[in-house]
Amino acid sequence: MAKGQDATSYAGTLQTLKPQKDISETVKKQKPQLSVCNKLCFAFGGAPYQITGSALGFFLQMFLLDVAQLDPLNASIILFAGRAWDAITDPTVGFLVSHSRWTRVGRMMPWILCSTPFAVLTYFLIWYVPHFEEGKVLWFLVFYCLFQSMQTCFHVPYSALTMFISTKQEERDSATAYRMTVELLGSMLGTAIQGQIVGSVSTCPVDDDNDDYKNSTIPPTVNRTITSLEESKKAYMISSGVICIIYILCSVILFLGVKEQKECVKRKSKPLTFRQGLKLVVSHGPYVKLVSAFLCTTLGFLLVEGNFSLFLSYALGQRKDFQNILLVIMLSAGLTIPWWQWFLTRFGKKTAAFCGNLWAIPFIILIVSVKSNLALSYVVSVAAGMSVGASFLLPWSMLPDVVDDFKVTNPNVHGHEAVFYSFYVFFIKFASGLSLGISTLCLKFAGYVTGNCFQPESVSTTLKVLVSAFPIALIIVGLLILRMYPIDEERRQSNSKVLQASLESESETQELGSIA
Repeated sequence: MAKGQDATSYAGTLQTLKPQKDISETVKKQKPQLSVCNKLCFAFGGAPYQITGSALGFFLQMFLLDVAQLDPLNASIILFAGRAWDAITDPTVGFLVSHSRWTRVGRMMPWILCSTPFAVLTYFLIWYVPHFEEGKVLWFLVFYCLFQSMQTCFHVPYSALTMFISTKQEERDSATAYRMTVELLGSMLGTAIQGQIVGSVSTCPVDDDNDDYKNSTIPPTVNRTITSLEESKKAYMISSGVICIIYILCSVILFLGVKEQKECVKRKSKPLTFRQGLKLVVSHGPYVKLVSAFLCTTLGFLLVEGNFSLFLSYALGQRKDFQNILLVIMLSAGLTIPWWQWFLTRFGKKTAAFCGNLWAIPFIILIVSVKSNLALSYVVSVAAGMSVGASFLLPWSMLPDVVDDFKVTNPNVHGHEAVFYSFYVFFIKFASGLSLGISTLCLKFAGYVTGNCFQPESVSTTLKVLVSAFPIALIIVGLLILRMYPIDEERRQSNSKVLQASLESESETQELGSIA
């Protein structure tokens, strides 16, 4: 409450500094507004991260185990090391971006443009299985790490770009909603492209859910295939090539349709070292609470995402339909984004975060408790997709509020928006890498057989735990932390007024100086 009162008094002080009313009106009219086209172009910039992320999240583990035929231990090393490296690069890139000079096309856009061709090349090579066996693990590890680095150089400045497309919080929130909708559609597209192309070629028998086959005398290490392994490798390369083309198109649309607004940047800024910037960020209470809460909830959803394909294939026996079930989840999530945007506007972002995450728990329990039923799987996927939509929208909608709160609390510190976003992504990626590595390691201990169409019962049990018990526990812990998050609607609106008044006062002062 005291902080809210300080913010209000600060706003009052700024109001007294306004030079002339008529100039204020002129400045307001001159401020650029975001059109629907601008918001859509901005939103397209988020698609590459989600398209590649969904493909990697849902299919990379299965690809390494069943197509590249790596040992589960080696696969876990690749998954963990790649995500850990990706996490380390995030704060580094965030620091470099925050200290970048303003260019003719902006401060964030050069990073996005330069990283795109290298990201596309390295992504394609992740899905290429080399013909040599010696060094195959190193091949996937190197190109996975390189792609994550290039993706970081794209996504960190793009995330921070939210603070530079408009001076008005309402417009940023609206643009974020557009972005989340397109990102979820991007996730759906990535899942569809990868799933449908790869799902069309199966290395297991068509009747893999037939009990007679399962109980046959054929040794479990022998696979009867309807297509060759080479066709599966080719399918993964085709799907990755299509995704690379979409990646480039989205980057071009972002560049052509979005312009960074220089008036969003304070011209007089106190320079900070990386250590000083980190100290300020992690010492800001609302940021720490928000990141901790979403770290837990997002990690829960990532655990489900990383193991869901294997869970459907080996625990539920729905190998022929898993790509369609994943597609339904992402479609449901994308269609509910506008509804969640309305919900958070009506009831507040914190309430929306609680409802969105809690909604997933009963359906997670349902799908692992009831005996395999294809119709039930589709029903659960539609319902669970609503929570996925909330988990996509809320973190990115609430992070700008924390940045604004930091600006009000530290009025002399500017230009470090990218640090906030990069450290959030750092914590999420590091934790997700750890979870994926541990998940794959758990499958090894459970007796997972690489390249086999059927797995031991212990693998099925392990997959059920990985997509139910652990995610539910993480979601509950995250929501308990979120209860302590201090930025409610009243404080958020107060911060918005303070920053808007500060911007108008500075603009009017500059206008008076130019007139004089």
